[in-house]
Amino acid sequence: MKIILLSRFCHKKGSRPLSPYKLAFTVIPLLSVIVSGALWAGYQMGLSDQAPAAEVSTTADVVHDMLLSQREEIEDTKGRTQEHLDALALRLGQMQSHILRINALGERLAKLGKLDEDEFNFDEEPARGGLESNDTALSVNLTDLVSEMEQLSQVISDREHKLNLMEGLIRGDQLADELVPSGRPVEKGWVSSRYGYRNDPFNGKKAFHHGVDVAGKKNSNVIAVASGVVTWVGKKSGFGQLVELTHSDGYVTRYGHNSKILVKVGDLVTKGQPIALMGSSGRSTGPHVHFEIAQNGKTINPAKYLRNKN
Repeated sequence: MKIILLSRFCHKKGSRPLSPYKLAFTVIPLLSVIVSGALWAGYQMGLSDQAPAAEVSTTADVVHDMLLSQREEIEDTKGRTQEHLDALALRLGQMQSHILRINALGERLAKLGKLDEDEFNFDEEPARGGLESNDTALSVNLTDLVSEMEQLSQVISDREHKLNLMEGLIRGDQLADELVPSGRPVEKGWVSSRYGYRNDPFNGKKAFHHGVDVAGKKNSNVIAVASGVVTWVGKKSGFGQLVELTHSDGYVTRYGHNSKILVKVGDLVTKGQPIALMGSSGRSTGPHVHFEIAQNGKTINPAKYLRNKN
């Protein structure tokens, strides 16, 4: 085998004989280098083609993880917000209950104190007003709102406690007033005979009158001048049909000459309650009630008690 060699630097042509063994040792290494270079270039090209895909895949995974994390955070925030709203709703319900109790208590106090019901109408919202809010007005944030609600709750509880104490004092004063005789023993009538010495209406002699006579229409109501317990009912000499009530502080009141008795022994009666009907039973010249007050077993002049309207 011959190999012809050409050179541009040499204007000569020539050939050189080459044996098969020499050819194998010369060509095979050269082919190996060329094939290896081609394989390496292909590998690098493959890597360059896969790199953007791997990069895109990694970026997508990061974005996906971020979205999942944000979604979990949003759900957690929504849950905490709902818990806050539920707590505020519960607190608001408690405050509304307190306000309802205060309104009911206020209405009772207005009646007990005989206040103007129009002025103290707890069903109406108090009148308020002011200028329209401008652009500089700020919205209330959740923290401030919770703080104001807690302060308002403390004020409501304090007012409810004080109003309850006030009601107790008013009722105590009223109860004390109801247990002490005051006012007239009839709804309508006039004093026809006073306490003390007088001329007896039957024999004209001087005799001590231990009560006052209040005349009125027959069968009109005879009422208790104080709250107490019925300790006597029935006929009594000179007084006809008599009712006796026992009160606090040693007071006893008696109502005589009735046509009919409406209570029985042991009954609890309240001030102003009808206990009998006016009549002329016993030693009497006409329809009237003999009204008598005693304290600690001794009769006293009812005049000042008749004048007292409490």
